[in-house]
Amino acid sequence: VKVLDKAIEHQFEILPNTLTSIPGIGKVYSAGIIAELGDIRRFNSQASVAKFAGLVWTQHQSGEFEAEHSRMIKSGNRYLRYYLLEAANSVRRCDSEFRRYYDLKYHEVNKYQHKRALALTARKLVRLVFRLLKDNRLYLPPDG
Repeated sequence: VKVLDKAIEHQFEILPNTLTSIPGIGKVYSAGIIAELGDIRRFNSQASVAKFAGLVWTQHQSGEFEAEHSRMIKSGNRYLRYYLLEAANSVRRCDSEFRRYYDLKYHEVNKYQHKRALALTARKLVRLVFRLLKDNRLYLPPDG
């Protein structure tokens, strides 16, 4: 494991990385996300990245009816989903904006609170990751 960590650190010295500028995302999560995403230019929107990762919900609808409660899809890149969920869990501990968002979503429901809030926080992280990689920018936390 230490050999792999050293190899990852060596690669990060060569490449500038925008994801490590997000508090809570280290070199391992960042490398995993970038490795599983590949070239960000192949995605048109953050929604397509979320669908690729499997962070979208199924739709149940008929006519005017649309179900409120649905499950997350099982398809998608499970490794990317794992890295995004773990990174979101880490980011929510380090970034106040993500912590507020997680707490808000946690208290909205009585069932599966952590799992739902973490998935929604990961979806918020997908939007941030997509924009940072697309624009090749560093993360600047909002004032407040």
